[in-house]
Amino acid sequence: MRHEGLLTLGRWLRDRARATPERVAIDYDGELTTYRELDRRARALAGALQARGLRHGDRLATLTGNRPEHVAAFFACARAGLVLCPLNWRLAPPELGVQLDDAEPALLLVEREHESLAEAALALARVRPDRVSIEEDPGEEHGDVPPGAVANGDPLLLVYTSGSTGRPKGALLTHTNCFWTNLGFDLAAGVSAEDVVLATLPQFHVGGWNVHTLLAVWKGATLVLERSFEPARALDLIERKCVTTMMGVPATYLFLAQQPGFAEADLSSLRRAVVGGAPMPEALLATWAARGVAIVQGYGLTEAAPNVLCLPPEDAERKRGCAGKPYPYVEVALRDVASGRHVEGAGRGELLVRGPNVFAGYWRNDAATAEVLVDGWLVTGDVADRDEEGYLRISGRLKEMYISGGENVYPAEIETVLAAIPGVAEAAVVAVPDARWGEAGIAFVALERGAALTEAELLDHLRERLASYKVPRSVRFLPELPRSGVGKVLRGELQASLERELVAP
Repeated sequence: MRHEGLLTLGRWLRDRARATPERVAIDYDGELTTYRELDRRARALAGALQARGLRHGDRLATLTGNRPEHVAAFFACARAGLVLCPLNWRLAPPELGVQLDDAEPALLLVEREHESLAEAALALARVRPDRVSIEEDPGEEHGDVPPGAVANGDPLLLVYTSGSTGRPKGALLTHTNCFWTNLGFDLAAGVSAEDVVLATLPQFHVGGWNVHTLLAVWKGATLVLERSFEPARALDLIERKCVTTMMGVPATYLFLAQQPGFAEADLSSLRRAVVGGAPMPEALLATWAARGVAIVQGYGLTEAAPNVLCLPPEDAERKRGCAGKPYPYVEVALRDVASGRHVEGAGRGELLVRGPNVFAGYWRNDAATAEVLVDGWLVTGDVADRDEEGYLRISGRLKEMYISGGENVYPAEIETVLAAIPGVAEAAVVAVPDARWGEAGIAFVALERGAALTEAELLDHLRERLASYKVPRSVRFLPELPRSGVGKVLRGELQASLERELVAP
């Protein structure tokens, strides 16, 4: 008997629909979808996609907010051996055009709300995939995909993450990656059939799938699926829907805590809240602890699908600020930045990750893959401190990336757009702490002689071409950027000047 496809995710929904067909899978603004109906739609869509000529390994791109049809599209791809490529609707058309050209999807599923964005992006792209509304019912089933048609190691998700060079890279995640990261998450943070899961993370993020959403389907829980995160509404849903578990970035919990009704809200059903994307401020942890909510802290990255470290709630107070220990089936190591040797025991080093959750590589980018997959380890570019008990704390980044509101931001990408503005001679972006978003960018710009650009003009230009979370908080004008003897911009000097501003009376 062959067991090649036992780890594939297409069987998760099929098995769940067979076991509990009438259980509610998704509550979408009061519209209830049972596991039977979700499975029917996924089967019908898988057949419809194959009838359109999509074949094993083809990419299905989507441009949509969170919705039940998108979950069905994921499982349709999982059944048919297709690769789901969820595009970020927060990006500007030029950014999306680049990703479309890179992914070369066979079909683009678009939500009506984002039709104009899709048209603008396709007008700038080389590829011309057919475009279909994701809200369109796929109709009758065309016959199920035969067992064994999809293998464990087949690609399943293509998630784009901005590159440190300014060019986006598509992280390719397989069925195996998704299987093991969900199993490890379940063993550490747990979801049961009785859980009511509030899902607000956007599904163009790997966390929108592999933190709660897919696990809820596997376990037969109910997803309270939201198109996007709105603090007042989310706080109401926790109380009204008796939400038992949720996931967010630190800004999620900050905005919830800032709601006028937070102190009086009934949070008694919320047994566990998971935080990721950036370190949780200690004061915010204390705020939620005072409301009796257990916060599960952690650390992850897209290339690890994403879960790497987890700090269980019983350690939250004792190890405040730590990211925790590795999830089940995940191994980590620290590599000394200077010598390249592995650090044993307590110490500091660059965090390396190994396990079946680690991605297959970057889509059509062997050079970038070779940089991060070294000797069987995923090189994260993050620096961590490990204490005597083996708990890890993320202490810094070797790369210049910073995190704003849970979103990765790479200065090089912003600098490329700034440098293309007529009148800009050079630009550099560095990060500063931000009370609302965790971190925010500050742009340093040197203008060409005779140019008379204003801060408002530069920021308006960026808003037209970049997602809003990438746009710097402000602009500083300098005659020229400080550089080293070999011509490199001295970012440390720029950072130090901002730090002096922050501490000045």
